[in-house]
Formats: sequence, structure tokens, C-alpha cells
Amino acid sequence: MAGKKGSASKVKLNRFDDLFGSVEKEAKEQITYVKLTDLYAFQGHPFRVLDDEKMEETKESISKYGVLVPGIVRPREGGGYEIIAGHRRKRGSELAGLDTMPIIVRNYTDDEATIIMVDSNIQREDILPSEKAKAYAMKYEAMKHQGSKGGSTLDEVGEAAGESGKTVQRYVWLSRLSDELLAMVDTKKIGISQGVDISFLSKKQQQYVKMILQETGAAVSHAQAAKLKEYGKSGELTLAMVRLILSEEKPKERKVTIKSDRINQYFSEDYSSDDIEDIIIQLLKEWKEKQ
Repeated sequence: MAGKKGSASKVKLNRFDDLFGSVEKEAKEQITYVKLTDLYAFQGHPFRVLDDEKMEETKESISKYGVLVPGIVRPREGGGYEIIAGHRRKRGSELAGLDTMPIIVRNYTDDEATIIMVDSNIQREDILPSEKAKAYAMKYEAMKHQGSKGGSTLDEVGEAAGESGKTVQRYVWLSRLSDELLAMVDTKKIGISQGVDISFLSKKQQQYVKMILQETGAAVSHAQAAKLKEYGKSGELTLAMVRLILSEEKPKERKVTIKSDRINQYFSEDYSSDDIEDIIIQLLKEWKEKQ
């Protein structure tokens, strides 16, 4: 990886040109208008397209000025086009009462299309953990197919969003959760760290966890998640064991805040909060073992 820099500085500023083409490139490529009914969502598209306040703003902009940046699509085997970048623009056009949208057609492979689809959305501020988890998992698989260009594939996956390979790995693990448990992560009923531990359970064991959490409405502590993972690895995690673990009385949670000026002495800006927490916990474990 490059030298230690802040997350924002690690996002490649030429990414827009990479995704949508420079002015010179667009001049050589034909921008065409196609019917919205001929545009289909990317298969497995992990990002929400909501009729929220931001979509209302998109609709108003399209109503006044039209779609200023063409969508990027590729020919679809069953006819029409698969959207790679432009799902929100398509929806905004529908709401604005339009029946066509400008697009650029490119013959990307499955892996190329997946990488561009993820990179064109991953920097949004309102992404849910489940969206990021599924998106990083899709991009990671695509980049593995292509082969690493040197260094860590996980680091390469996180480069567009300025995130470390370690953070990407946590989200890839998180993507193994069932949709029901991922929804609990999105609503903060399960913490991300706890979700990562639970992601190591089998589908059947995850079903047990979901059943007990829905039945009791309980939250999962770090200690409980670690115990679920431990018993899951040994094959001893039955429904009764899950119930027992999640019904254990939780110790009183203690919240410790460390001021940023003290943390910054030891961690440069490209370490995420999750990275810092993981390193501190690991160092504390080593310290405890030496006592």
C-alpha cells in the first residue's frame, strides 16, 4: 500500500473518469437514449434505491435539467441492458415522468462490471452495513478471479473507499450472515463486531441465533458472540446452548472514551475505528496473558 494517509486522500481522484469516461472518451463513445423498460438492475445489486428525500432531489433535478451523466450499461443476454451505474438515475427518471434515459453501452465482463458497479456506489455516506458487506464480498470475488496486481487483494478492494484490507475482511465475513441477522446489524440490534463472530456459525446455527433473538428481543454482548463462535467451531452449538448463552446475565457495560489526540500518537489517519479497536483489544489480550 502507499504511505499512511487519511482515508479521503486514498480515494483515487480519477475514479470519475475511470467509471464514466473523460470528456474525450465520451466524445468517441455514442450516448444513446433507451427506454427505461429496457434497463434492468444489476444482478445481485446490493445497494438500496429508495424513494426518500434524496431521491426527491434527484427527481427534481432530472425534471429541470434531465439526466446530466449518462448511465453505464452492458448488453443483457435476455434482451435490453443491465445497469452497471445509474440505478438511482433510472428511478429518478421514472418519478420525473420520463420514459427514456441517456446511456453508454460497454461490453464489460462479469468481473469488470461488478467492480465498477461497487466502486460507483461504495463512497456514498448512507450505506448500511449489509450493503457494504455484500458489495465488498462481490468485489472481492471479482478481483480474485482477475488475479491480484501485487499486494493484498483485500487492500485493493478497499482502495476506492479509502478503507484498509482488514476492514474489508470484516465486512466480507459479515456478508456470510443470513439476511435476517444482517438486518439486525443494520438496525443495530447486533453490533458489527458481534456480527463478525456470528458469521463463523453454520447456517443452521445462525438460524438458532435468529430464533432466540426474535423470541427474547435480547442484545448480543461481545462475550456472548465470542462464546457462540467458540461453541460453533467445536460443533457443540445446539439450540439449547444458544438459548443458554444468550440468556446469560450480561455484565454491566463500561464505556471508555479515549481522546483523539492521545490515539493519534499511535495510529495514523488511515486506521479506521474498527482497526484501532481490534489492535487495542489484541494488545490487551497479550498484556493479560503475561500477568
